[in-house]
Amino acid sequence: MPRPKRCEQFTTSDICIVHITQRCVRRAWLAGFDQVTGIDYSFRKEWIRRRMEALASVFAIDVLSYAIMSNHMHQILRNRPDVCATWTDEEVAIRWLRVYPGKRLEEHLAEPNENDVKTLARNKKLIAIIRERLCDLSWFMRALSEPIARMANKQDECTGSFWEGRFKAQRIVDEAALLACSMYVDLNPVRAAIAENVEDFPHTSAFDRIKSRRGAEIPSAAFDLVAIRTDEAGRKIRETTVDTLRAEKKQKKKNPTGRRVRRDGWLSPIRLKPEKLTNDAEVHADGLRSSNRGFLSVNWEAYWELLCWTAKQSVDGLSAEIPKSLVTVVGKLGIDVTMWRDLVWHWPKFFGKSSCVGRPDAVKEHARQTGRRHHHGQASSACCFT
Repeated sequence: MPRPKRCEQFTTSDICIVHITQRCVRRAWLAGFDQVTGIDYSFRKEWIRRRMEALASVFAIDVLSYAIMSNHMHQILRNRPDVCATWTDEEVAIRWLRVYPGKRLEEHLAEPNENDVKTLARNKKLIAIIRERLCDLSWFMRALSEPIARMANKQDECTGSFWEGRFKAQRIVDEAALLACSMYVDLNPVRAAIAENVEDFPHTSAFDRIKSRRGAEIPSAAFDLVAIRTDEAGRKIRETTVDTLRAEKKQKKKNPTGRRVRRDGWLSPIRLKPEKLTNDAEVHADGLRSSNRGFLSVNWEAYWELLCWTAKQSVDGLSAEIPKSLVTVVGKLGIDVTMWRDLVWHWPKFFGKSSCVGRPDAVKEHARQTGRRHHHGQASSACCFT
C-alpha cells in the first residue's frame, strides 16, 4: 500500500503536529560508527542538530521533540501558519534569504544585504509563495536534508543519495498520542541499547532540556535576522580578498549572532499555557524559535519523571507498576495505564504502518474529516486506550 500524499496528511494553512522519520540510504550508519570501514561519522549528528536549530529560527515551525541516531532521525514538528501571518514582508524576505541566498555577484559572501531584502519584499506574488513555504513541513525537511547530504558527499568524495527517500510522516491527532510519541522519540537511544539512560545520549530533545535546566549553554546556531548594509557589502567585495571573505563566512557560521543561549532555547516549551487564548500565536521575539507555545498539558518535572521511569522498563513482561504520582498524567489522556510501557517501547508495533496516530475515536474522526473510511492500524492500537 503506497504512502498517502503529503497534501492528504497536512496542509500549510492548518496547524498540525507530525512525527517525521528520515533514514539514511540502505539504513547505512552514515552518522555513526561504520563497522565496515572503521570510520566514525558520529560528528555528523551535530551537523544535523545545528542545522535543525538554525532552521527553527527562520521557519514558522516548532520543533517539539527530536532524536538523531546513527542511521536515521526522528522529529516531531508543528507548523505555525498563524505565526507566519504576523511577519512583515521584509521579515519573510530576510528569513528566506538566510536559507536560500540565491545567485548574486557576491555569492561567495552569501549574506543578504538590505537591497536584496527590499527587492524581494516588493515582489508580492513571490513573497506570498515564500510565506507559505516557511510554514511547510516538506520545505523544512528539504532545507534540513539537502545541505547535510551535500556536506557528507563532499567529505566522502562521492555522489549519490545520502537519505533513503522521502521522509515518513505520521499525523498526530490528540495529546495521548503526542505524549507517547514524544517519549518514544526521546527514548530511541535507550531502546536501541546504545545508552542506559536519557542523559547518556546528547542528540535528543530530552538531553537538551535536562542539561539546560542544569545551566548548560551553547553557541547559538540561529540565523542572524538582520541584513547587512548594502554599502558595507559593496565595500567588503572591493577591499577584501575572496579567501578572507570565505574565512569570515566560515567563522560566522559557527555562531552567526555571537550569542550563547540555553541548550534547549530553540525547542518548543513542554507546558501549554491554558490561560492563553487559543488564537494567541505566542510569537517568540528572541530569534531562536517561531513561538513560545508548549504542546502538552504536563509540566517538565512530570514529563521527566515519567520518561525516566519508562526508560527503566526495558525487559518485556517485567515492567514495574507505574507510580501513583504518574497514573493521573497517563490516565487523564485516555491511555490504559497497564499498556503505557508497551505503547512507548513498542510504538512501531501499534503505529509503525499508520499515517495517522491517536486514540481510536480521534483517528476515526480525522478519517471522516478527510473523506476516508478509516486509517490503517486504527483497530490494532485500541487495546492501549480506555
